[in-house]
Amino acid sequence: MPHRDENEIVTCSAGGVLLETLATGARVRRLRVEAGTGPREVVLGHREVAEYAAAGDHMGATVGRFANRISGARLELGGRSYPLSANENGNTLHGGAAGFGARVWTVVSSTADRVEYALTSPDGDQGFPGTVHATSVYQVHPDGVGLELRATCDAPTVVSLTNHAYFNLAGRGSIDDHLLTVPADSYTPTDDLLIPTGEVAPVAGTALDLRVPTRIGTAVRRPDDDVLTAPRGIDHNLVPDGTGLRVVAVLEVPDLRLTVHSDAPGLQVYTGNFLDGSTRGLDGAPIRQGDGLCLEPQDFPDTPNKPAFGSCELLPGQTWLRRIRWTFEPLVPGA
Repeated sequence: MPHRDENEIVTCSAGGVLLETLATGARVRRLRVEAGTGPREVVLGHREVAEYAAAGDHMGATVGRFANRISGARLELGGRSYPLSANENGNTLHGGAAGFGARVWTVVSSTADRVEYALTSPDGDQGFPGTVHATSVYQVHPDGVGLELRATCDAPTVVSLTNHAYFNLAGRGSIDDHLLTVPADSYTPTDDLLIPTGEVAPVAGTALDLRVPTRIGTAVRRPDDDVLTAPRGIDHNLVPDGTGLRVVAVLEVPDLRLTVHSDAPGLQVYTGNFLDGSTRGLDGAPIRQGDGLCLEPQDFPDTPNKPAFGSCELLPGQTWLRRIRWTFEPLVPGA
């Protein structure tokens, strides 16, 4: 039977993959996979449920109603202006102060390898118009995890959901030595508050040129690269090549490779720049700057206020759908 319990942890597994999810935020709490040298925890998480709300780092959460930033905490839709919850420098981040990642989702169903969460967001929630019914479904496979995010509404609104997992394929320590590849020729430049300017620019010549495997520590410490200044590292929306379900990122350490597939038009790459050691991970160690990497398939940030980016409007009778797939491949070091 469907039920809600903020402390409930649901465990799903298949083959050598074990996934723990938490109803608060319909979030990934733990993900263990087989690396070339044995099983390994590959995402960051907190020990206690209360730590997730206190930290404000969106760790592992399903975020929405609109992922990333909306400028000025204001939405223009259908000739009306809607003031939104402002929770970062006067802007709306990940749906506002009480976005989807802060909510207790309902466990609709769970099996040995699958769990479905649901959330109803009422009209006016964080200022957004229309009631939205959202679902977040995790399906565990022997080689990884599939995630389907869906939403419907009863009045015109905007929707963009994603997952905010922090990956560390080494299991602990810094992600500096991870190799990251993002097949993207362009990105969306931002201002000093990380709001897109509305342009799309080439990655060539910047730290965001990740078209070949790039050591993360080298990319985020490039001298005299202005794109790194305001976010104190990489926190940018890249535009992966192609459309539909495709490879949008590859992350690698010597004994493990993660391939991310998605059908989203954008991918936020965030190098954990504002993790500050004030919270602790599942192992009790402080979570510090650069300890995790977010790879968030998404619609472009601030799309509701940037007509050039297209539309994120959802209408009654439509179903919004986003697919994400994390595939893990164990590697033999030095092979």
